[in-house]
Amino acid sequence: MHPAGLPRELRLRLAGDFAALRTSSGRLGGRCFHLRYRPNGLTHARLGLAISKRVSKRAVERNRLKRLLRESFRRVRGQLPPVDVVVMAREQAAGLPGTELLAEADALWRRLAAMRPATPGIPHH
Repeated sequence: MHPAGLPRELRLRLAGDFAALRTSSGRLGGRCFHLRYRPNGLTHARLGLAISKRVSKRAVERNRLKRLLRESFRRVRGQLPPVDVVVMAREQAAGLPGTELLAEADALWRRLAAMRPATPGIPHH
């Protein structure tokens, strides 16, 4: 596996995982993305992406959004609580510069990390 890749255990892959997030989950939203999350009972966060053709008809644009989101998740995954997260892009995301998209994704990750329940004896950054 490429060293910068996202390992399998950090990805949501099963349809049932995505379905569970659609039915019972917390939500956070921004201008370009919204995400759903729920505790997963593991020791780490897992990421799922849902970038529909409504966001952009061009696969190259949808793939760019996915790459940006995966990279953003990779950088912060150690600070996130053990949750499953599905990130969905809004139509406004297509065509925006990567720096704007990353800034919004990072803001959403920070909001999610702030919800981490304080665990006694474990310092968090």
